[in-house]
Amino acid sequence: MRNGGRRWRIGLVSTAVFAASTTLAWGQAGQTPATDAVSHSSAAHEGRRYMVDQSASQGAERPAEKPAPKADDFWTRKTLTGDWGGARKALEDKGITLQLYYNQQFQQNFKGGLDTHNGHRLSGSYDLNVLLDFEKVGFMDNAGFFMRAAKGTWSDGINPNKVGALNNVNQDAGDDHPIFVNKWWFWKKFAEDKVELRLGLLQTNKDLFDVSPYANHEDKDFINRGSIRNATIPHRNGIGVFLKVQPVEWLYTQFATLDAQFQARTTGFNTAFHDEPWFMVYSETGVTPKWKSAKGALPGNIRGGVWYDPVPKTKFEDVGAAETKTGDVGYYFGADQLIWKECEGDKDKQGLGLFARYGHARADRNRISDYWSIGASYRGLIPDRDHDVVGLAVSQSILSDRYRDERRPLADRETAYELYYAYEATPWCIISPHFQVITNPGGEQDDRDAIVGGVRVRIIF
Repeated sequence: MRNGGRRWRIGLVSTAVFAASTTLAWGQAGQTPATDAVSHSSAAHEGRRYMVDQSASQGAERPAEKPAPKADDFWTRKTLTGDWGGARKALEDKGITLQLYYNQQFQQNFKGGLDTHNGHRLSGSYDLNVLLDFEKVGFMDNAGFFMRAAKGTWSDGINPNKVGALNNVNQDAGDDHPIFVNKWWFWKKFAEDKVELRLGLLQTNKDLFDVSPYANHEDKDFINRGSIRNATIPHRNGIGVFLKVQPVEWLYTQFATLDAQFQARTTGFNTAFHDEPWFMVYSETGVTPKWKSAKGALPGNIRGGVWYDPVPKTKFEDVGAAETKTGDVGYYFGADQLIWKECEGDKDKQGLGLFARYGHARADRNRISDYWSIGASYRGLIPDRDHDVVGLAVSQSILSDRYRDERRPLADRETAYELYYAYEATPWCIISPHFQVITNPGGEQDDRDAIVGGVRVRIIF
């Protein structure tokens, strides 16, 4: 079996980390809760109750206050490794920030799909980021540098051989690649931060286009690709340039062009400045309203965009007469809106948010011609669990009529239903069980519906 010994060792290490993080979570339950875990509403209620008790019994002593958590308390600090004896803060004060994230997933195909026999896998990834603030360094105002200095993945998960879905049921699964650099850029802001420029190895999804605060990242939000990514947009990494202009607070427009022939896990220079001069083009315009409510502003985002892909694609025609065409185009729309706040204050994020996406690509050369998704995300649904998030999403990828007529008569659509709950065991350890139902995984009418479940652990070092 390919890399059997190494995968077995990876599995043992991954299982050990998972067990350790779970043990820490239950260990925390035996500790006295930190005072900052109490919600604003609970704190207000306690204050009113104390005032009533005091007026009823003026001679009663004031109840003892809970001790404030230590500055670097293991259970309440933001990172597992803490402040490194002050070194971390000293570096950040000088403009150097280091971030390390570890992500581990376990998934099981319970029913349907391609195969349920031994239908479970451990997979995961790590990300090491280096951020430089050139203003703090004393080099340049309103400028800096970002690099994903190291990224690694292990195992391709259950989707290729056990589920067979068009949209990976675990978007973080990326086969066995121990270390590589997948993005970096220099950034600079001008005109009182109304204009932003980025140059480097860019990534269009997650960072730049069709970004959602509720359904955007497989390590933090939903894990199914269809829940977090518009299937009609040809998202890429590549050497390129990005420009964003935001003349007023509620309106922005942005543009990017990058190498269309970038090969994963390379520097990108070999294709950006050689071979054909093919460059992807993306453009997006959006409004970011903040609706007034009794408890503060309700932020939202409504966006629309277009893209251009110069890479030649074969049209869905009779195989003997099929021709290759360049210049593929498509468009998309997206919307996000916080519709209810739990607590007062513009900065408080507790409440219910909704999101939706739609996209279209040419049916004569793209297998997926239409896509849509809708969903909801609630932060702080359970009392005293203010940082936990529960999310529900439904997404559908529709195969093109031309693809069905010319290539696959049973081609139809794939629909994914996903539910997840992100439990913050500590600020640096988030445990997220998830459940998925995929109808027609693979998009054809005779595909067996699949039921997938699993758990994800994210540790912030």
